[in-house]
Amino acid sequence: MLNLGYHRRIFAEPGSTVTDKIEALKNQPLKSYVIRASRLTEAQKKALDTLWDQYVLPFNNEPLDLGQAFSQPAPLVVEIGFGMGDSLLEMAIASPEQNFLGIEVHRPGVGKLLHGIDAHKVTNLKIVCDDASQVISTGLSPASIDRLLLYFPDPWHKKRHNKRRLVQSEFVQMVRQRLKVNGEFHMATDWEHYAMHMLEVMEAAEGFRNKNGKGCFWGDPARPETKFERRGLKLGHGVWDLLYTRVS
Repeated sequence: MLNLGYHRRIFAEPGSTVTDKIEALKNQPLKSYVIRASRLTEAQKKALDTLWDQYVLPFNNEPLDLGQAFSQPAPLVVEIGFGMGDSLLEMAIASPEQNFLGIEVHRPGVGKLLHGIDAHKVTNLKIVCDDASQVISTGLSPASIDRLLLYFPDPWHKKRHNKRRLVQSEFVQMVRQRLKVNGEFHMATDWEHYAMHMLEVMEAAEGFRNKNGKGCFWGDPARPETKFERRGLKLGHGVWDLLYTRVS
């Protein structure tokens, strides 16, 4: 999806040639997601209007103050792309001794999770509504994450779109810097080609160890079943999980 605000800013800059502007557009970072048009339910809209300031952390490409955001210091679990948030809410309720940070750009999912947080009076779960790559690289400190979760990301299954996949060598090394030593990176997908891509990238990545053995998927993953997983299973897809730990 085109970032129209970015484009308007580029073409409004005085003193730039058309060539300069075209080159700037070419250099715009690829996104691993698109903002899909989805209608908000009344409950989601109300949650966004009334609960945003309480549970969504403002992010302006600066470090997040998680000490201020959470009521207690605790191990930090970060989920990228929590969808509608059901499994993330379940994990936060089940593990009050941990802090959870969910990153999502789709407003309906954010609204639904906000409603759930408020309904269950959850105090150990916060949200950032922004680009996950930027949030992790800029918003989170080195060696601050205990577990990073990436469940059923967009597989970008068409070959010409494979470069948009989030799990790439550069992203993985950025993740390594943000994980604590012995911190875990748990991925899951219902697209076999993406699963093999994840495995190839992670097996080649410096500073990680496959907790289930070199070249192996995780056969019995410890995580809630997600909406996207159920949908994939109904379509006849398999499910592949990978679990890596930062060793250096």
